[in-house]
Amino acid sequence: MKTKFKVIVVAALVLIATGAYAQENNHEIQTVFKGGKATGGFGAITNKFTSIDGKFANLAGVYGGVYVNHKFLLGFSAAGLTNEIPVPIQYSADPLRDMSYGYGQFGLMTEYVLNSDRTVHIAFSLFSGAGFTLQYERHGWEDNDFDHEDYAKNDDWFFVAEPGVQVEVNLLKWMRFCPGVSYRAAFGSNTRGLSDNALSDISYNATLKFGRF
Repeated sequence: MKTKFKVIVVAALVLIATGAYAQENNHEIQTVFKGGKATGGFGAITNKFTSIDGKFANLAGVYGGVYVNHKFLLGFSAAGLTNEIPVPIQYSADPLRDMSYGYGQFGLMTEYVLNSDRTVHIAFSLFSGAGFTLQYERHGWEDNDFDHEDYAKNDDWFFVAEPGVQVEVNLLKWMRFCPGVSYRAAFGSNTRGLSDNALSDISYNATLKFGRF
């Protein structure tokens, strides 16, 4: 049932975006650049609702880069897990402590946008880079005394690829709201209790973009 719901949501977003792309554009939003080729750039803050090992995971991230000819972004992205995912005792690097999984990813971000000047349009994205996991004892947000040697255990690095699609809404010339979906695929994980399959899943994303489009 859960899988069917995911498929329905992804299909609905793609249909909405495709419809917006196909319809006649009778009211175009003015753009910063007037005709011809142009180079700008933007930054984005994003939040991904996904799962790791079947448990809810909230990934907060940022990305941005150079935006060429109102179509192509070449840039850098980074994201990290913000909530606690307890480590099962059989996989814990320190069974005497309450350990949590940490997760992060960073690397190359590319996007290709169709009809960027339309109020509603579609964008395809691809993240490719490094992912990492670790185990640590979580004391709470107020604890700023974090020592990697004392807290972080079972560090592991692997490759992550994450293709996605977004529906972009031009709120202002310099700001866009972009809901979308993506699929995070991990390759080469040796983390205790977290296989490639456990680290891979669909994400439902909400993004705000700011800059010169």
